[in-house]
Amino acid sequence: MPSGDDNGALRNLKLNESTFLASLMPKNEIAADRFVEAHPHYDGRGVVIAIFDSGVDPAAAGLKETPEGKPKILDVIDCTGSGDIDTSTIVKADDNGCILGTSGNPLVVNPSWKNPSGEWHVGSKLVYELFTSTLKGRLKKERKKRWDEKNQEAIAEAVKQLDEFEMRHTKVEDINLKKEREDLQSRVDLLRKQADSYDDKGPIIDAVVWHDGEVWRAALDTQNLEDNLGCGKLADFVPLTNYRIERKYGLFSKLDACTCVLNVYSNGNILSIVTDSSPHGTHVAGITSAYHPKEPLLNGVAPGAQLISCKIGDSRLGSMETGTGLVRALIAAVEHKCDLINMSYGEATMLPDYGRFVDLVNEVVNKHRLIFISSAGNNGPALSTVGAPGGTTSSIIGVGAYVSPAMAAGAHNLVEPPPEGLEYTWSSRGPTADGDLGVSISAAGGAVAPVPTWTLQRRMFMNGTSMSSPCACGGVALLLSAMKAEGIPVSPYSVREALENTCIPVGSSPEDKLSAGQGLMQVDKAYDYIQKSRDIPSVRYQLKINQSGKTTPTSRGIYLREADSCHRSTEWTVKVEPKFHDDASNLDQLVPFEECIKLHSTADAVVRAPEYLLLTHNGRDFNIIVDPTSLSDGLHYFEVYGLDCKSPWRGPLFRIPVTITKPQSVKSSPPVVVFQMSFVPGHIERKFVEVPIGATWVEVTMKTSGFKTARRFYIDSVQMSPLQRPIKWESVATFSSPSSKSFSFVVEGGRTMELAIAQFWSSGVGSHDTTNVDFEIAFHGISINKGEIILDGSEAPVRIDADALLSLENLVPTAVLNKVRIPYRPVDAKLSTLSEERDKLPSGKQTLALILTYKLKFEEGAEIKPHIPLLNNRIYDNKFESQFYIISDSNKRVYAMGDVYPDSAKLPKGEFTVQLYLRHENVQYLEKMKQLVIFIEKKLEEKDAVRLPFYAQPDGPVTGNSSFTSSVLIPGTKEAFYVGPPSKDKLPKGASAGSVLVGAISYGKVSFGVNNEEKNPEKNPVSYSISYIVPPVQVDEDKSKGSSSGSTKSVEEQLEEEVRDAKIRVLSNLKRNTDEELSDWKELSISLKSEYPKYTPLLAKILEALMSQNNAEDKIGHYDEIIAAANEVIESIDTDQLAKYFSLKSDPDDEDAEKMKKKMDTTRDQLTEALYQKGLALAEIESLKGEKVADTEDAKAATDSSVQQDLFEENFKEVQKWVDVKSSRYGTLYVIRERRKGRLGTALKVLVDMIQEDGQPPKKKFYDLKLSLLEQIGWTHLVQYEKQWMNVLFPPSLPLF
Repeated sequence: MPSGDDNGALRNLKLNESTFLASLMPKNEIAADRFVEAHPHYDGRGVVIAIFDSGVDPAAAGLKETPEGKPKILDVIDCTGSGDIDTSTIVKADDNGCILGTSGNPLVVNPSWKNPSGEWHVGSKLVYELFTSTLKGRLKKERKKRWDEKNQEAIAEAVKQLDEFEMRHTKVEDINLKKEREDLQSRVDLLRKQADSYDDKGPIIDAVVWHDGEVWRAALDTQNLEDNLGCGKLADFVPLTNYRIERKYGLFSKLDACTCVLNVYSNGNILSIVTDSSPHGTHVAGITSAYHPKEPLLNGVAPGAQLISCKIGDSRLGSMETGTGLVRALIAAVEHKCDLINMSYGEATMLPDYGRFVDLVNEVVNKHRLIFISSAGNNGPALSTVGAPGGTTSSIIGVGAYVSPAMAAGAHNLVEPPPEGLEYTWSSRGPTADGDLGVSISAAGGAVAPVPTWTLQRRMFMNGTSMSSPCACGGVALLLSAMKAEGIPVSPYSVREALENTCIPVGSSPEDKLSAGQGLMQVDKAYDYIQKSRDIPSVRYQLKINQSGKTTPTSRGIYLREADSCHRSTEWTVKVEPKFHDDASNLDQLVPFEECIKLHSTADAVVRAPEYLLLTHNGRDFNIIVDPTSLSDGLHYFEVYGLDCKSPWRGPLFRIPVTITKPQSVKSSPPVVVFQMSFVPGHIERKFVEVPIGATWVEVTMKTSGFKTARRFYIDSVQMSPLQRPIKWESVATFSSPSSKSFSFVVEGGRTMELAIAQFWSSGVGSHDTTNVDFEIAFHGISINKGEIILDGSEAPVRIDADALLSLENLVPTAVLNKVRIPYRPVDAKLSTLSEERDKLPSGKQTLALILTYKLKFEEGAEIKPHIPLLNNRIYDNKFESQFYIISDSNKRVYAMGDVYPDSAKLPKGEFTVQLYLRHENVQYLEKMKQLVIFIEKKLEEKDAVRLPFYAQPDGPVTGNSSFTSSVLIPGTKEAFYVGPPSKDKLPKGASAGSVLVGAISYGKVSFGVNNEEKNPEKNPVSYSISYIVPPVQVDEDKSKGSSSGSTKSVEEQLEEEVRDAKIRVLSNLKRNTDEELSDWKELSISLKSEYPKYTPLLAKILEALMSQNNAEDKIGHYDEIIAAANEVIESIDTDQLAKYFSLKSDPDDEDAEKMKKKMDTTRDQLTEALYQKGLALAEIESLKGEKVADTEDAKAATDSSVQQDLFEENFKEVQKWVDVKSSRYGTLYVIRERRKGRLGTALKVLVDMIQEDGQPPKKKFYDLKLSLLEQIGWTHLVQYEKQWMNVLFPPSLPLF
């Protein structure tokens, strides 16, 4: 194996079993194996690492204990809240120890469980909400297979019954036999249809929480997950308490093999079920510190370290981190007195070293002395691709990903590894937007490490800076283990200095620091450094750099990227401020601090600085001059660094990175640049070009030659613009043989573009062919006088000026409005203080939460996306702590959840609620948000998208003439045209006044490929936003005229009617909650009936009131009252006259006739409602009395005189005269009738049709009826399936945030 000094370089590498196994968990690269071999007790023991990730499985291989026999994992926490269950519902057990779960399932508690209070907190959760998509996919496949088997058995039995019927009845003419056959056929059809519509939403699990007199405990009922009856019962679950107390975990079932941890919060009112949201976190934890006593070569870097698992990857969002998760993780890390944090998460950012999370990290590092290590990102190979927080935050050590020849041969299984170690092609590069180096150090970026048990394997290979970060973290844990054992004070400042000043370089040029940081960390050398510097004060040197004469922006390095700054000399003011930890003593540490520093420049001809600096606690300014005028085009990296004159062996105390990307200018006309390059595996070519002013897109052609085996290339383009994330385009191109590929992408004129082309590090390793690449870049551009176009809702068009500054361009404008954006303000705002258990900040401040409620209504189904302009698209570069939204219907069914990156969700027709959850410690911030406007963006179907017209004249929208389609732009000549508003008849439904239609407009045309941009401007490499503000609707002239005819009734008659209607309204508004109130209501209803006998609207109101009573003790008596009230309504109506009226057609233009029609429609509705409610009441009485209705065979044999009069059947026939009894409104009666006659298949078929017709939100009573029919038929697999779906459609409560 190589020594640490040769950067892992190997020639003619041959692995044996030991070296192969060692390569799977790389430790040699950072000298960790040699360090532990020399210091076996400095293996990480005494060190606690917080793993900020997707969650760690405590049952995973190597994560159970340390070499000392101590527990490996000290706590397992879901910081996101994605596994939280509301267990605030309290129940008592009956004499049999039975309680009712919130799922509706009866649960039996174990009699041996101690519960002095007798109070059981219950809650439930759909178990798929706790599982990863991979695990769900496996379970769905296995469950579907078993369900299909049961359904096929049911189909076979149903077909058998149908065949037997047809054998018995070869000729079916009798109406009852026809209906019986129809029933049997319906059963077969239903089962087959169910197989086609099967959609497994997963079983529900019940949770029970109680206090045993000492601690809170919890147990789960997972019977719905099990196939074997009797398995998964609540009473058989071994109760768990919070993991940190007993360090025990559970398993849902053998089928899923998924570990769970249960933590109880808020005095038993919240149960957190902790599962991982991906294998990533367990893998990361294994790299830091897995311990395999029988397989020591596969140990993690620091097997003696202990862990805290802080899940920041929210299961509701796949595995995306949330602000809530990040902040709670920091709280937990401080609370558990962790020494280290590893976070292998991150993303691009607009503002480096900025935001709420960064502020809290600074506090944790500077005050509590935690060392924070994080991945730099996987977005290379272009510069300025480091992610937040790892690559952009000063107080975090950002780690790049390195691959050695041994790793390539072993972990990557390459036939021929590269001759020497290098950074992975995709590892993110610095500098940051403000000039900081970005990457601090590098470590091995791939490993075979433990994964959760649900993956059904012990270990898995992964690579990324997600792996290099824990490798470095494990190496630091070794150092801390040594420092603690030797009594050396631990400080993130001194450890970082030791790491960065003892790295071995990766690559030979200064510019390689932008890829690998200071180089590949070396544990043994860092240990020697720490020992030697143990008495030196722990100080970090904060740099604040401004261009002379400017106070903003302040940066942490010097980054000359644009052409103007690369062609002149500039002067910079640098302030160096020594920063001590918050607990530093003024007299003992701050006052005595004084260092004489010698400043060095790595290139005096380009970067000049003073020679010396006397630095005290209050800091010191000095100027440096950067003169890039003599530099060639391309990338150049320099440093100004300061050495301690008394202890130069310490190496640089601080470094000022100076990055210069001097672009070449484009002088040809038309503007085309051609590069000819040669590549070997891992080689990166960086070309910097000053994009000509007027260019808006480029067309690139890449031609490859000179190779026989396939080649894979990463192609990145990056431009930087103030207060924006880097403008990046990327592509991975694979060439199976020499050929050409073309690309096009947007650019910003006048700014430097980096084009990074890299042959992937392992592509073509064994072939020894050099790949030749011809790269042609053609700049195109159409300059427009308006970036974003807003049509104000009037008929006036908007003028657009277009010109081409570079070459002839085809002007082909296209504009489409394909979304409706509707603004909403909250209807409710609730501010609350969160619990201290999880939400009290390290500073002692309490986190507050604001829940905003918005109401939505859609007249038809739509695909929507919520937008919160103030907060969206920023996690780390945001001073607000957290945001989360839930979209639900009136049944509390959740349709969508999201946070900073909202996803589209398909919603059916109906009313919905959006709840937006915001968190911060500052109540004033939250108060300002109480009227926060959000937008609901509804995507239009392609047929409804609005294409905007273009005109050559301003009157075009009115005259319809002078349309503009296309033109050829000549450089130096400006052309103008108009984009018109949409015609009012083209506006989509639901576009109310004040809403905004949004879309895109494009102007140019790409010269190669299929030009889909003609149909969709968003497909064009360059498109701009266009919007149309929907104006007020047109006034309906007919409605504004008013009624021409007056009333024919006398004033006295009108007064009597008004008094009567007022009395009825009083009756309707009377409360009936108490016996006294109910008595008053009855008294008034009797009085009014005597005063207005046979007045149908009054009688209908009385019936309606009786129907709304659902707490009557005497059920039969209550239904008798309903029947009597319904009969009164029926008897008050002249049905013959009503039938005669509806047999005639009325004149729709006759106003009096229309009034009469409205009155008769109301009367018919009152009649049918009375008949319908009477039928339901008759059926309920029959059910309560337990009467057995004679079936069809008995009825046929009996005489009319011997069978009791069937009131239900008579009433049903009366209903049939007036309405469609199979409709969703009245179909329940039809279902009941078919059920009474034993035709369960027909009843179920009608009910299924009713449910589909009924729309949204679904009615629970229909599903309850469906469930009872399935149970009666005996289709147990469908009963189970429907119960699961009912928990989706009708959850007991909304999920917690």
